[in-house]
Order: sequence, then structure tokens, then C-alpha cells
Amino acid sequence: MTTPNTDSNALNFIEEIIEDDLQTAKYQGRVHTRFPPEPNGYLHIGHAKSICLNFGLAQKYSGLSNLRYDDTNPATEDVEFVNSIKDDIHWLGFDWDDREYYASDYYEILYQKAVELIKMGKAYVDHSTSEELAAQKGTPTEPGTPSLYRERSVEENLSLFEGMVKGQFDEGTCTLRAKIDLASPNMHMRDPVIYRIKKAPHHRTGTHWSAYPMYDFAHGICDSLEGITHSICTLEFEVHRPLYDWFLITLGMYKPQQIEFARLNLTYTIISKRNLKMLVQEGFVTGWDDPRMPTISGMRRRGYTPASIREFAKRVGVARRENMIDVSLLEFCVREDMNRIAQRVMVVTDPLKLVITNYPDDQTEYLDTENNPEDPEAGNRQIPFSKELYIEQDDFMEDPPKKYFRLAPGAEVRLKSAYIIRCDEAVKDEAGNITELRCTYFPDSKSGNDTSGKKVKGTLHWVSAKYAIPVELRIYDRLFTLPDLSEAEGDIRNYINPNSLVVIPHALAEPSLAAATPNMRYQFIRKGYYCLDADSSPQKLVFNQTVGLKDSWAKQASKE
Repeated sequence: MTTPNTDSNALNFIEEIIEDDLQTAKYQGRVHTRFPPEPNGYLHIGHAKSICLNFGLAQKYSGLSNLRYDDTNPATEDVEFVNSIKDDIHWLGFDWDDREYYASDYYEILYQKAVELIKMGKAYVDHSTSEELAAQKGTPTEPGTPSLYRERSVEENLSLFEGMVKGQFDEGTCTLRAKIDLASPNMHMRDPVIYRIKKAPHHRTGTHWSAYPMYDFAHGICDSLEGITHSICTLEFEVHRPLYDWFLITLGMYKPQQIEFARLNLTYTIISKRNLKMLVQEGFVTGWDDPRMPTISGMRRRGYTPASIREFAKRVGVARRENMIDVSLLEFCVREDMNRIAQRVMVVTDPLKLVITNYPDDQTEYLDTENNPEDPEAGNRQIPFSKELYIEQDDFMEDPPKKYFRLAPGAEVRLKSAYIIRCDEAVKDEAGNITELRCTYFPDSKSGNDTSGKKVKGTLHWVSAKYAIPVELRIYDRLFTLPDLSEAEGDIRNYINPNSLVVIPHALAEPSLAAATPNMRYQFIRKGYYCLDADSSPQKLVFNQTVGLKDSWAKQASKE
């Protein structure tokens, strides 16, 4: 497990490269990055790290950052994903101004660049099958073998390529390949495919094109056309860098610098789009924005804040090699931000009735309580107090152990922001279950004006039986049971946590939560941090637990 470097003054290796480039005026003092998502799914926490890195570098060095969609595969792309990506980036707190681009913006230029390669004798149309193409690549220890079509004439290749883009061939019947080096130790340099046929309509260009560029071909050319200085990719693209450079050098184009960093790997978390799509399609989650999903939309719905995710990205840092980050670090960042901003409220999840026998039957008293002791500007609110209340079932024990500071027969506790009470009697039903507590309150022990002289060690949260409102709570746990899913034996479905969602359908909340809005964050006192869920309605309030008050998993691990 990697321990992130939290020294805010230390430069990461990408910043060191950029500062060296600025010193030598390599790009005329410019810093221009880009974030290039594929619009074939929702963004996840790994993308969030990349967004923070690319846009953050541009901000730090007074540069620019583009949003460019890698929309080169119409079979998997959708406007829904395009819009969700924009929403997620804006929600994280970043903007690209007027620099929203698409690979499809450059289709004509990319086509012309492919034609240039053909005219140079550097590209050819190949009718080999996918199996034949794979065999022609060779192995890491054996060179590739030339295709039967490798020595076609320029004229024939030009005619065939034009037929490809005009839809004269079926999918899978031919490709355009770059002619590079079949003996290269880098498999990506062994005549890679740069165009393939796709007959699906494109979300922006419709059916105008029938052949589309591969990412490796489009990526560098788009970077060059946009004047990108530092093309930042995840580590799996390191072996693609020679190809990135080859296209630009061969075509005589301006060449940005591709820099690779380690992708984010989180414990108990999977972020491959293929597997996330499986979770959605097979009903293991309710959708891309299910609060158990590591998607930005899922974390947003769960109540994570943009500030907490940006802080997490900062703490994780930028590494040169793959590492595994404990997901509890992300939850710590969320918890730390929530502690600053969340309003403290009282919610009882497993109600036990408590009757104050010496409190007037019809009296309601409104008591002041602080909204957030961490924020002096948060102010106070009033909560109703009456004769009949509810506390948590587990806040009472008939025969408590030593150092039990909650309620028991004869014991005294303080009710949060209210009075000190003493338990006089526990009422039971015929089966021996405790159904009601009967207590005495001390009028001179009012919180903020306590003259009783009593000292108690326990403080309990509560709600008024008369004014409490019903709410549904959704408690989330890890979606997977295995810390490192790369070590999964067999199907990862076998490691899905069956208890990743627990629903408490009938909790009782103080009445202030009737005015809850989706952008508000709450600490349910002694329970955790919560937010209003998208499923809520005035008739049914639903709250998601964003994160617990403490890292219960770390505590569990320390015991094992």
C-alpha cells in the first residue's frame, strides 16, 4: 500500500518537467494541457484525478486546458455521455472556456493526413482478417511478418482508402495500416491499424463517414492542431509514445510532449468502464449514478463534495509507477470537508419511546441548538421539545457494564441541547421487550443555563414524538469485499458485497429536515454524514449516508 506524499511544497515529476520547460522556453513559455475523455460512459474517480491534474496544472502555470472528446468509435458513444462529462467537470470546479473540441472536428484533416502517409508510401490498405492481423504482429521475441497487401501501389491504396471512408466495404473487411517496422521490439510500431470501418451513425457527423481513425493516430494529431504543450496520459500509454512521436515527425507536424503518470488504483474499487457497465447492465447497482459506484455522478449523489475530491487528488499526488491507494483516504477527505460544512441534526434510526413523567402534557418548548460548532457563522436553530420523545434503542441498557455512560435504570444523562434526565422505569410488553422508558427531567438543568449542579458523562440525541418526521436512510458499504481486485480469482461478481446497501425505512428526524435540499450536507449526530437523495419527494424523504463519522474499516482491520 502506497503512502501518499502530503508535502504541499514538493513538486511532482510532471511539474518538474513543466518548470524545466518554462526555464528553457521550450514552448515559448506556454503551458497548454487537455482532458480527452471517450464519450462512451460516465467518468469515474480515476478521471477525476486526471481532470484535477490537467486543469490544475493549467491553473498553476497560468496556462490553458482543453476539453476534447475522443469520439472516434460511433458504436459506443452517446450524447448522454457527452453531457454527463461536461456536468462532472463543471461540478468539480473546472472550466474550459470556449475550448470544447471533438476528434470529429478534425475528421477531414485526419483523413488528409492519412492520405499524406499513403502518398509517402507509409500506409496501406489491408484486407487481412483480425486473426491474420494478430498473427502478422509476431510476438515480443519474434518479429512480425509482412501482410500480402503491404506492397500495394500508392494509387491502389488511395482508391481503396477512399472506398473505405465512403462506405464501399463492409465492417471488418479491410483496414488502413501505417507502414513502420515489423521487427520493432515495440509491438505498437509493427504496422498498426490507423483506420477501421464502422457503419454505426456518429452522434455528431451522422453517416458522413464510414471509416474512423484509431486513437493512436488521432490523439497526437489533435494535440498538435490544438497547440498542446504537455499531453498527459496514464501509464499504459507509455509504450504508445514512440508511435505518437512517429506520426507527428513523419507528417512534419508540431510535436507536443507526451508524459505518462500512474493511473489511480483504489482498494475495494473497480474503475474499468467494461466492468462498471457490467454492474449497471446486470442490475448489481441501480445505474451509473448509484451511490456505491466510483463514478463522479455516483459520488456526487452520495454526497461527496467537489472540494473533498480535489483534496483527495492532491493528497494522492502524481506517481511514475502503479500503486494502490487505500479508499479510506478518499473517505477521510470527504469526512474532513463534511465536518467543516455539515449542519448537525438529530435523527433516531431505531426508536425507543421515552416519556418525561414530570413534563407538562401539552407543553412544547423550542430549544436553541448550534448548526455547526466548527463554523461560527453557521448560527443556531430551534428544535421542539415535548413530554414524549424518541431515543435510540441501543442508548438504553437494563443491566449495563462498567463505564456505560448512556441511559440505564437510575442513571442520568443529558439530552442534546435540552435537559438532564433520570431513568425511573423501563416498561415491557408481555414478551419482555422494553417498549417505553419513563424518566424525570430536571428543569434547572437546561442546556446553556444549567444551575442544577449535576454532572453527567453521557449526552444522547433525541426527537420529539409529536414533531418528528419519518425519513428513509440508505447506508452504503464497500461494493466489493476484496481489497485488490486485480487479485480476484475467477469472476469479480463473486466478490460483490451482498450487504453494500442497507435501507432503514422508518427513521425519525427532527422537523428541520423537512426543508432539506440536495445541495445541503448534514451530520446526523452520532450516526454519520448524510445528504438528500435524488429519489426524495415531499411525501418521502430519502437520505444517503455519505460517510460514517469514523473509519470503521480501518478499525476492523486493526483488530484482525
